[in-house]
Amino acid sequence: MGYARACSVALVGVEGVVVEVQADLEPGVAAFTLVGLPDKSLIESRDRVRAAVVNSGADWPQKKLTVGLSPASVPKSGSGFDLAVACAVLGAAERLDPAAIADVVMIGELGLDGRVRPVRGVLPAVLAAAEAGYQQVVVPEQTAGEAALVPGVSVLGVRSLRQLIAILCDEPVPDEPVDGRGRPDAMLAGLMVPGTGLGAGLAPASSRGEGHTPDLADVAGQPRPRKALEVAAAGGHHLLFSGPPGAGKTMLAERLSAVLPPLTRQESLEVTAVHSVAGILPPGEPLVSRAPYCAPHHSATMQSLVGGGNGMPRPGAVSLAHRGVLFLDEAPEFSGKALDALRQPLESGHVVVARAAGVVRLPARFLMVLAANPCPCGRHSLTGAGCECPPSVVRRYQARLSGPLLDRVDLRVEVEPVDRADLLEQGGRGESTAVVAARVREARARAAERLAGTPWTTNSEVPGHELRTRLLAAPGALAAAERDLERGILTARGLDRVLRVAWTVADLRGAPRPEDRDIAVALELRTGIQRGAPMEMGAL
Repeated sequence: MGYARACSVALVGVEGVVVEVQADLEPGVAAFTLVGLPDKSLIESRDRVRAAVVNSGADWPQKKLTVGLSPASVPKSGSGFDLAVACAVLGAAERLDPAAIADVVMIGELGLDGRVRPVRGVLPAVLAAAEAGYQQVVVPEQTAGEAALVPGVSVLGVRSLRQLIAILCDEPVPDEPVDGRGRPDAMLAGLMVPGTGLGAGLAPASSRGEGHTPDLADVAGQPRPRKALEVAAAGGHHLLFSGPPGAGKTMLAERLSAVLPPLTRQESLEVTAVHSVAGILPPGEPLVSRAPYCAPHHSATMQSLVGGGNGMPRPGAVSLAHRGVLFLDEAPEFSGKALDALRQPLESGHVVVARAAGVVRLPARFLMVLAANPCPCGRHSLTGAGCECPPSVVRRYQARLSGPLLDRVDLRVEVEPVDRADLLEQGGRGESTAVVAARVREARARAAERLAGTPWTTNSEVPGHELRTRLLAAPGALAAAERDLERGILTARGLDRVLRVAWTVADLRGAPRPEDRDIAVALELRTGIQRGAPMEMGAL
């Protein structure tokens, strides 16, 4: 009787669980049994592994073979266990030294010819292996760069099962030829899920090589929305643009991700792990260093927004926009069920999806931008534009954005139609993205210095209790906000959000703490009521 074991990783959402792959050979009728809650694609690995072992020049054991995946209570899915199953079988058959593979984590799919194909979710899998104390990982050659992002782990990238057998047995490593016919590498097909990527609204249209890079200087006029965009980027505040069609709401939102500062190392690993699991990580770019941008269509379902799908839930749009921008264009056209599902991630920074297959916790700390028309035809706010929508239709259309959802939006700005002077650049071009991004970085640096030693990094994350007890505004600065609270214009949550925005405005000015003018700006951005606050470009 022969026995050997290897290790692999099962992904539950974006978190990994190390799985011990055990192979046992017994005398009897040749059979291959796979146990341990495998899904359909994992059950099919029996045929893939058998063909790959035989075509790699090794003998398949003609005995009763049982492969167990432990812990057996964790559901396993995907084809990434193939490599570990093959090595465990070869170790039980004494083709490999069982001691040499016992503490090695192996991730990869096997082709029938023995080639090792890349799979999704390599980064979170290697992170889980490192947290469990494993120091050696074997992955497909195409994803070795992604696995090497995890410190303290020795990564071996292999092209075929033959190469891995030779390395483990100290034999000459065969040279596997590379397809050099000039066509795309078919081995990379497993990293991208059909129907995702750029087609899912994961990048602004003008940043995909279809024109020049989006810049804030392209936006004609709109000084107040531009300043609100800068405040949102500096503090991580949620934003609502409302106005007629063609005023520039989408142009402003598409340029927000470029204003945000580059991701830190930890943030990059978080975003890359989510994108790797979702199958949208571009080949050749193992690390996401810029804030992501996700703009789902208004016909998106609740499952596509917060996560879901058949079997174990997969990341939705809120997780794909983690540490970046989630733009909901034509927000009232989204279903009420989908919009209300955003309440929890807006507050907590993560989303918990419960399904029959299990409960998954996915990261979802994003900056939400909503764009809405004033009525179905979009001309309700225009003078003499001929809006024919009845008042009841206008009220019903505007009520699609529920009060609890809008209460979580810090900045609400009316986007006015562009006049002729601004459109023809007679009024001069606005500031570029680089200039605004520099001010945003300085403001975030001030906030990070003030919040050093706390679990928060931006003003939008600071709890209201801290704002009212430790991070105090100037004496008497909150008088206007307190009056709005008494009148019912602000809720308790709204008052906390006004304080957060006021701190961001003070950081943009370089002030040590918010004053009455900063509170006035925050109240005007929150309520839309004109208070005479200086909102022109450069006034802050």
